[in-house]
Amino acid sequence: MRNEPMVEYKKVLAAASAATGLDDFGDNSFREGLEILTRALRYEATLNALGETVLRQQILQHLKQRLQVEDWYKRHPEIEDVPIKAPLIGVSLPRTGSTALSFLLAQDPNTRSLRTWESNQPCPPPSTVKGPDPRIAREEGTGRHANTKSHLPSSSPDAPTECLELMALDFKSQIFQAFAKIPSYSDWLLDADLTSTYLYERRVLKLLQWGFPAKPWRLKTPTHLLFLDHLSAVFPDARFVMTHRDPTEVLLSVAHLYADLMGHFTDKVDLKYVGELNVHHWSVGIARALAFRASGHDKRFYDIHFRSMQRDPIGEVRGLYAWLGEPVTPDFEAGMERWWKQNVENREPNVHPDAATYGLNLDGIRPLFSNYTTRMAEWTKPRA
Repeated sequence: MRNEPMVEYKKVLAAASAATGLDDFGDNSFREGLEILTRALRYEATLNALGETVLRQQILQHLKQRLQVEDWYKRHPEIEDVPIKAPLIGVSLPRTGSTALSFLLAQDPNTRSLRTWESNQPCPPPSTVKGPDPRIAREEGTGRHANTKSHLPSSSPDAPTECLELMALDFKSQIFQAFAKIPSYSDWLLDADLTSTYLYERRVLKLLQWGFPAKPWRLKTPTHLLFLDHLSAVFPDARFVMTHRDPTEVLLSVAHLYADLMGHFTDKVDLKYVGELNVHHWSVGIARALAFRASGHDKRFYDIHFRSMQRDPIGEVRGLYAWLGEPVTPDFEAGMERWWKQNVENREPNVHPDAATYGLNLDGIRPLFSNYTTRMAEWTKPRA
């Protein structure tokens, strides 16, 4: 991002319009985040050549998709009538088994997960594509699935993914801070109003569902933990599943993941910054989640402990489905068993460095999460 930030901001908007032949970006809610992001990348990120290229391409891709989403709505306003009813949304801390749970839930043929290839490029709407969708092959060719191989379950373009790419269409997403040191953007994001972000996510979900029989959505990303009030305002009938783990284990694991990702795009990762960033964001997120649940929303949550998922993943999903009032069909259970067996066999060891590598004092961090660990024990105690 070597141009002045405002120049770069305007150039990337113009480039997206030139690439698509379109000029309607829809609601202007995305512009503040885009401007803050481009400024932070210019002045704070210390990107290497690969980082500058990849992140500019990423921003350009989000803008191109926004233009195309708006164009599809303009030509097919009936997309707005597609119902999004009672989604189940994962809202856990990162590194708590929530990704494995999402893969298990994706085995249910009667539900709909957000797939990796359509998250990165939702247009054209999948229902309009005849035959094999070329986006699947393009996604496979990017090689992006290898980047986090030791951190996450084995993936594929058709696998479920988080909401981060859809949130990035409004330029309010933690995905950017996982790739670069951009503290001004990260600070701004914590206090941003993500109502517009979730409204745009719902807009894209309708487009993805358009032309197919309606199925309940299974969505997730840890970022939601920070913005539950905004998420609930847009999805008032949503129910939430929350996986739990010792926060000190979480913080070390996610800091290691961030450092690995950033290492592709900068020649010097600030490990202390990575540690501090994650302590700050996730301690704020947990405090907000506790307040949200205590304000009358606790009955909308189903809780699963990380260790329980490891011991009996199928049993935990059965419990979740009993709470939802939905059946675990034989096909669904068989799919979960196949996926779990394959993933356990292929999963690489996940080894973390010492906490001091990231400037973390775990004993000093624990008080920030003491209220949460007390509630976690209550929420995940054995059920009758």
